[in-house]
Amino acid sequence: MATARINRLAYLYTMPAVLVMMAVVLWPFLYNVWISFSNMNLTHFRDPGFVGFRNYAAVLGDKSFWYFFYKTILWTGLNLIFHVSIGVSLALILNKNIKGKSIFRTVLILPWAVPQYITALTWRGMFNSEYGAIPLLLERAFGLSIPWLTTEWGAFAACLITNIWLGFPFMMIVALGALQSIPDELYEAADIDGASWFHKLKNITIPLLKPVMVPAITLGVIWTFNNFNVVWLVSNGGEPSDKTHILVSWVYKTGFTYFRLGYAAAFSMIIFSILLVFSWNFIKKTRATEAVY
Repeated sequence: MATARINRLAYLYTMPAVLVMMAVVLWPFLYNVWISFSNMNLTHFRDPGFVGFRNYAAVLGDKSFWYFFYKTILWTGLNLIFHVSIGVSLALILNKNIKGKSIFRTVLILPWAVPQYITALTWRGMFNSEYGAIPLLLERAFGLSIPWLTTEWGAFAACLITNIWLGFPFMMIVALGALQSIPDELYEAADIDGASWFHKLKNITIPLLKPVMVPAITLGVIWTFNNFNVVWLVSNGGEPSDKTHILVSWVYKTGFTYFRLGYAAAFSMIIFSILLVFSWNFIKKTRATEAVY
């Protein structure tokens, strides 16, 4: 009887959170699903008709979808490579007994602590060809004149550098927390056996980092794949000529500039499906949630 009462109380206490989640997550999601099967646009906003899978077929048959899809894959892959490599490398350094470790740790967290909006606009100003610090420095020091924000791949590189700056602190914090949880006895036993630094890294550090880093990388993929702020703000809305977009920024422009709301809703559902399938398979294949001890 007491157990049943405790269970009822548990459901009662969690109900407010469940209702809020349904209001802010589930209902908008279901509404978006409904819009994706309609022809909602600027002329059919109040009376959208059901069109079935026509929007999904239009998205998958559009060459721009595949162009931005491959560019998004490139964008996500390059960002994650730099995020993880820089973050884990810095975590390995900060995990050692070095002077001023707390100061370095605080300074290195700052890019992640500053709001993305401010950081993106700051980097956009730094890449400006007329008064930006980066073009002026490269031209005066090395004689290089790079059109950062006026060419497709120059703007892409500017967005990439900005997002690398924003993203590595998260991986560093996660990796550092995982490193500090590894028992020192494992390294001491390896030292007694005469193991080299590389063998300790390969056989102790990396396997014990894996259960923490795989979910972090999964989150990183989702966040980077859907990183609207950096691409939109640094490239000034996908300029030049809408060539700097990734999938999520192109969805925004399609929906709220061209007002093709049904098409944009179907587009967003395809993005959701891509990330859902990736996350499920990545975590399952890496078996990151299994016990390691």
